[in-house]
Amino acid sequence: MILSAVRTPVGRYGGGLAGTRPDDLAAVAVRAAVERAGVPVEQIEDVWLGCANQAGEDNRNVARMAVLLAGLPESVGGVTVNRLCASGLSAIVGAAHAVIAGDGDLFVARGVESMSRAPLVTAKPDTAFPRGDRVLYDTTLGWRFPNPRLEELFPLETMGETVSRTASTISTGPQRNHSSVSWPRNTLSIRGPVHGRPARVADNWTTRWCAEWLLRRSRTSGRRDNR
Repeated sequence: MILSAVRTPVGRYGGGLAGTRPDDLAAVAVRAAVERAGVPVEQIEDVWLGCANQAGEDNRNVARMAVLLAGLPESVGGVTVNRLCASGLSAIVGAAHAVIAGDGDLFVARGVESMSRAPLVTAKPDTAFPRGDRVLYDTTLGWRFPNPRLEELFPLETMGETVSRTASTISTGPQRNHSSVSWPRNTLSIRGPVHGRPARVADNWTTRWCAEWLLRRSRTSGRRDNR
């Protein structure tokens, strides 16, 4: 059961949220989600937080830092998950698995990221007082400190390069077919209040309409899907 859902605004790079630390952003959302759910904070078992960068202020266990900054009891744990762009979703899945396994009944799960505040980093020198230029990595996006052995096995591409390569081999048709099954399941899985209001669970007609519409789109998408 989903008791509440809340997020901060989405800002652009160097925009209105650039001056706010990611652990502070996470704390605001965690605290608001708990308040909206109206649950006893001492009953929260764990806070799962997805974070892909972790090179700066979101380093180490940012979930635990968000718990403490949100004012939750010290008894509430925190675990940080990194699956890059799927980190937030993986945190939610992990919390759901914990409930199924009986590890607890009440969890908070979300993601956090601030590309604007991603730092520039450089490796420690192998010897004291090194000479010559040092490599400086921008941790906003892409690889840093790549392993040469891994680079021989796989291309170390950025996310944009990976998307271009994937789009040339996988059309949107199969993706829409998957959505025609996934979206109705998601709609019907919602139970309980959301944002303080009873959640509207789609009836069978609505679910069938969504599935049929997605299937029609996948069958009539034409050449556009193969780009």
